[in-house]
Amino acid sequence: MKLYSLIIISLLINFGALALGGWLMNDGPMTEWYINLNQAPWTPPGWVFGVAWTIIMICFSVFFAFLYKLSLNLNLILLFSIQLFLNIIWNYVFFNQHFIGLGLIVIICLTIIIGVFLFSYHKDLGLKSLLILPYLFWLLIATSLNAYIFLNN
Repeated sequence: MKLYSLIIISLLINFGALALGGWLMNDGPMTEWYINLNQAPWTPPGWVFGVAWTIIMICFSVFFAFLYKLSLNLNLILLFSIQLFLNIIWNYVFFNQHFIGLGLIVIICLTIIIGVFLFSYHKDLGLKSLLILPYLFWLLIATSLNAYIFLNN
């Protein structure tokens, strides 16, 4: 399969997951529950989340397409599937069900999975591995936001 086809498929899957996660959060950031939480002072404005996730999913989709073309195997598919599941389910757990502690566990696991992607495949992909860094950095920020809410509410 050609690289651009893999990128398009990866974009569709990743943005589909974002859409599903958004649907599962049920207006989460706009609910009275979320607005009334003690939030971290470094919480970015709401519009930043949409911009960040758009950039992250574009970069991650390109990263994954390169990786898929280079090294398709069961471990890669499993890792991607776990990442996809955790990314989707966090929205439901945190925003819909208000399980802040479980949300923290989910986002920590997601951050670890993205770290595994980076450290397991950086030798194979070289500089293309930099494409996953926005995802990892954003997850570190998001984890700190979730942890702050967990500890202060």
